[in-house]
Amino acid sequence: MYKRNIYKVVSNRALSAKSMLMVLEGDTQYLTAPGQFVNVEVKGKFLRRPISVCDYDEKTITLLYDIVGEGTMAMSLLEVGAELDLLTGLGNGFDVEVECGKPMLLGGGVGIAPMYNLAKVFLQKGVVPVVIMGFNSKADVVMEEEFRDLGAEVYVATVDGSHGTKGFVTNVIENEHIEGDYFYACGPMPMLKALSANVVCDGELSLDERMACGFGVCMCCSVQTKSGAKRICKEGPVFKKEDLIWK
Repeated sequence: MYKRNIYKVVSNRALSAKSMLMVLEGDTQYLTAPGQFVNVEVKGKFLRRPISVCDYDEKTITLLYDIVGEGTMAMSLLEVGAELDLLTGLGNGFDVEVECGKPMLLGGGVGIAPMYNLAKVFLQKGVVPVVIMGFNSKADVVMEEEFRDLGAEVYVATVDGSHGTKGFVTNVIENEHIEGDYFYACGPMPMLKALSANVVCDGELSLDERMACGFGVCMCCSVQTKSGAKRICKEGPVFKKEDLIWK
């Protein structure tokens, strides 16, 4: 179930030249699992902006987002006390009941966002997750210290080699000989495709796609699976690795 509500900006700060971390105060009862998303209304824009939930508690929602266009630029300029109209509780989220002793949490760019709350859930269960973060360069790296402060085992890859392992998250797995027994991933489609092809263990992938309604009516974000077409916003955004069909 999703709900439309008005939320107040508590903080909105830059983590890098293009990445922002926003904390909103309001009703969070419809958020039930890591990996869900919200749809943000930006004044003057026809379509809402779908953004993964980075973290949430009884009173606040935290969003990590990149400034990539006019809508997210407008969001980045919002000051404390400003109000935003959100649809919350969207998407299915990750399955946190999977039995695994060494989960791998993989994020590309701001795809790392939903892994933060997921890491907190595992740590509360006494399971230390391996968090592998991928970025283009050191200047793009965000949330590394936040994950370390949680107590997760953290690795970073950068395409240009300016920080951490040179290459991609798959290079970290190979170079560090990481053998997880289940993985969760969110990021660009090429990254998710590579993980599906190269990571031996089972896993779940949160797919990134353009959306309009965000709750399954318009059908514009469909993806082909082994059981037919599925809506990323409704049946997803999280899908089992074995269910996806990659072209």
